[in-house]
Amino acid sequence: MDDIRHRIPREKAGRFIQQLRLHMREAGLSYRSEQTYVHWIKRFIHFHKLRHPTEMGLPEIEIFLSHLAIERDCSVNTQRIALNSLVYLYKRFLGRDTDDLNFSPAQQPRRLPVVYSPAEIGAILRQLQGVYRLQVELMYGTGLRSAELLSLRVKDIDFGSNNIYVRAGKGNRDRTTMLPQTLQADLRRQIRRVELIHAQDMVNGLGEVYLPDALSRKYPNAARQLGWQYLFPSTTTSIDPRSGTERRHHMHASTLTKHVRKAVRSAGIHKPARTHAFRHSFATHLLECGYDLRTIQELLGHADIGTTEIYTHVVNRGGNGVLSPADRLRSTLRPS
Repeated sequence: MDDIRHRIPREKAGRFIQQLRLHMREAGLSYRSEQTYVHWIKRFIHFHKLRHPTEMGLPEIEIFLSHLAIERDCSVNTQRIALNSLVYLYKRFLGRDTDDLNFSPAQQPRRLPVVYSPAEIGAILRQLQGVYRLQVELMYGTGLRSAELLSLRVKDIDFGSNNIYVRAGKGNRDRTTMLPQTLQADLRRQIRRVELIHAQDMVNGLGEVYLPDALSRKYPNAARQLGWQYLFPSTTTSIDPRSGTERRHHMHASTLTKHVRKAVRSAGIHKPARTHAFRHSFATHLLECGYDLRTIQELLGHADIGTTEIYTHVVNRGGNGVLSPADRLRSTLRPS
């Protein structure tokens, strides 16, 4: 494979951001991470009136992160992403120590997740067809995030063990989740469709898919194998912005989001239309069925069980929960 340096235009090679991008690519960061880090680093530079990062250090980082928390009222996750971006810039790219940062942490209150009832899930599914229905059924039936769903490869579906393998999920962790029995036939049909699309791409001189972590150098033929193709491929091919190679990537997240919003609206549901709500519903309904938090934590891939415990606040306890005083009062007022 060609040297990665040919991907940066020669006339821009000396520019700071381009050098930073090159460093990220050589470090094996995903394109999405590269975009996110560069975005926050640019915001940091503009916040400090276009001062060069080499002229700044810990005080400027602390001021920026505190500004996000206090004046911008950002979420904990947003501040954490900004922090990770600047730590990469200074610690990994510039080789400076960032261990003694002292800034105001974001304190935005935690919101309860949006959860659809089983009846609402059914109503949403009745508004969907084909691949979009299968995608929603998978998110609800497995607890997958939408990004994890769209990143699935054909080889990640293991019909023999009834497992779905999630590679490099949030936090860059691998995990497994169950493969719903009721979706096996639909998944086999989807894989057959991928096989036909891939065969046509090969005829057209294409068929190579993006491989992570420099696997394309280690396994030069893997990128054209069916097992590595995305389970939910895009309807069109596109040019990889980093390598310049024409490939078929997975479906864009906005396409799935658009169909989910339309289905929720058509189903007459007045809760927010979010793909992530199916993951929340998966966890909540498992908890309602009596599964323990540790099991649900493993299926969701949470590093901290405290994250999973949020679902105990939205679970429908039904007859096993606390009886409302209003219900008790109503029962005493019934005519004899």
